[in-house]
Amino acid sequence: MKWMIVADSSCDLHTVETGTEEIGFETVPFVMSVDSEDYTDDETMDVERFVGIMEKSTSSRSSCPSPAAWEECFLKADRVLAFTISGRLSGSRNSAETARKMVLEKHPEKQIEIIDSLATGPKEILLIQNALNMIREQLSLENVAARCRKLADDIHTLFTLSSFHNLVQNGRVSRVVGFIAGALNIRVIGDGTKEGQIHMKDKARGDIKALRRIVELMAETGFREGPVAVCHCLNEKLAGQLIDMIRARWEGAKVSLYATRGLDSYYAERNGLIISY
Repeated sequence: MKWMIVADSSCDLHTVETGTEEIGFETVPFVMSVDSEDYTDDETMDVERFVGIMEKSTSSRSSCPSPAAWEECFLKADRVLAFTISGRLSGSRNSAETARKMVLEKHPEKQIEIIDSLATGPKEILLIQNALNMIREQLSLENVAARCRKLADDIHTLFTLSSFHNLVQNGRVSRVVGFIAGALNIRVIGDGTKEGQIHMKDKARGDIKALRRIVELMAETGFREGPVAVCHCLNEKLAGQLIDMIRARWEGAKVSLYATRGLDSYYAERNGLIISY
């Protein structure tokens, strides 16, 4: 195979229509441990069941894909483009870099580029879609990677969550933020920083006010039209309401809807939304 696009399971995609047998796509799974039981974030995971179990748990954690899992995918093509969740949030990027070194030691003729998405879910989706378009235009791997890294700096990510339990438990956000979201029944609105960290930007009481604020923030950060990816955790209705608001304001917006896989469901939790544009 000439090309392989690989992503960790934070990308929220299981398959991608590449349009040719010369371009492959695969994902490597995170593993979530809930009350000492492991749940692999692959195509067999029942996300709704997993979230229900997680909500009743007393302890949980997530583990990034191993170098061996990345290596297996890297060996399948001459040119490999790999996308990871933000290196500030997980060790997945480091694991992919380790696998790259392992493969190149044995196969120096291969070309492998690792792209830190600086976010998760919908941002990885937009990066992968852009990468596919560039590969179809027959750009070199070096050029595709350079443009993807520039896009990773330019694409914005917003999210709104009703629970921050797992983000707090795993040290991704402060306990103060978790208290605001939980005890006060307020939806916290956050964004991804240029460095790939989570930043709390605003708060709103109620779902609709949170969606309106997201649309306002999209306008404030310069969105006019173009592709938007929306990922939801078990709340397609709320995601649909956000999409309607976006399309009402920007007729040229090309909005796509996705359900979160296991890793993003673990951190976004039930009813969470993540948006990239």
